[in-house]
Amino acid sequence: MTALISANLAGLLRAFGGSFSTTAALAATDSHPPGPHAAHSVDPQSSGGIEGSSDACCAARDPEKSVGGQAVIEGVMMRGRHSWSLAVRRQDGTIARHSYALDPLGERYPILKWPLLRGIVTLGESLVLGMRALGLSANLSLEGGPTAAGDAPEGASGEVGAGGSDDASAPSSGTAVAEKSPESLGWKEMAITFVIAISLAVVLFVVIPLAIVKYFEHIFSNPFVFNFVEGVIRIAIFLAYVSAISLIPDLRRVFEYHGAEHKVIHAYEAGEELDPANAGRFTTLHPRCGTAFLFMVMVIAILVFSIVGKPSLVWLVVSRLVGIPFVAGLSYEVIRFAGKHKDGWVARVLLWPGLMLQRLTTREPTVEQVEVAIAALVEVLRVDEGGEPDSRSMVAAAG
Repeated sequence: MTALISANLAGLLRAFGGSFSTTAALAATDSHPPGPHAAHSVDPQSSGGIEGSSDACCAARDPEKSVGGQAVIEGVMMRGRHSWSLAVRRQDGTIARHSYALDPLGERYPILKWPLLRGIVTLGESLVLGMRALGLSANLSLEGGPTAAGDAPEGASGEVGAGGSDDASAPSSGTAVAEKSPESLGWKEMAITFVIAISLAVVLFVVIPLAIVKYFEHIFSNPFVFNFVEGVIRIAIFLAYVSAISLIPDLRRVFEYHGAEHKVIHAYEAGEELDPANAGRFTTLHPRCGTAFLFMVMVIAILVFSIVGKPSLVWLVVSRLVGIPFVAGLSYEVIRFAGKHKDGWVARVLLWPGLMLQRLTTREPTVEQVEVAIAALVEVLRVDEGGEPDSRSMVAAAG
């Protein structure tokens, strides 16, 4: 439970940054949605090779097909323009691979695409998606283990995604059947961990920095200096927190999956064939990572909250909680600008601190972890190019 709470808190931060910064980078292309394409055929026995069209491995050169992701418990979530996927390594070595359609609010209500509003909406959608992926991965990672004597295996697990089938028929050849683990977490347990994680995030990154700087308020007479010191304390707590949770074995594995996610996306963007050997040659650092975005949010927050002044501690905390969406909206616009001028020196300066922070939030992954990231990427590409979402797919264990 402790590891899950820590994972949810780390995931809360990653969800705030990961999918959010990815969506902003996608939006920076200002391109029209791609039309329907024939889906790549995927070998179900493969851990991630894409077969089909001759330009399958070079599709990343088209900005319309950009993807991003987030490390989850024993797996990786990948997000494309029109879908998201989740691949998780189960206890029996198989990879549970799920995919779901995306239905962004901005597509239904054009007003939500206006500057600032689009960033606030994206923040909410990214948080919901990231936490949902964490919840699903927590249960999927417990599946496939030994079951009680006499228990019959149940149908494949996972929610039915948009377009997915709830047919309980036997899986095709080469597809493993998911057993429901007796240790699976129910919605109550997941809700408790989420509430605790959110509460810890507020205490660690809002209340404590403000309480410290408020205690020494007499030293910081200038509101900007007051807020600058608060921001520095928040960054210091964030670095200490990440360093501490990296000592927890289960959380260290999440960081390894984070590295696997980056390596696979690098390989895809470079037009390489998606296999562990090719992905393994790339770095675990990525300029579009949510860690870089989080640093930018912290900097912009210093500037925005300077106008609040130095009221009582309660009002300072309220101003931070209420102001987070506005800060996120501004940060979204900065990410869009950086996406359009990614080769400029301004973008490089903005991204450099985030790249350095990733040395704490990523670790070198194993081959098996890279296979999971590839499985997630292959699935989101398949659905984005016209395939039906599938919440019941299973990939056989390697070897």
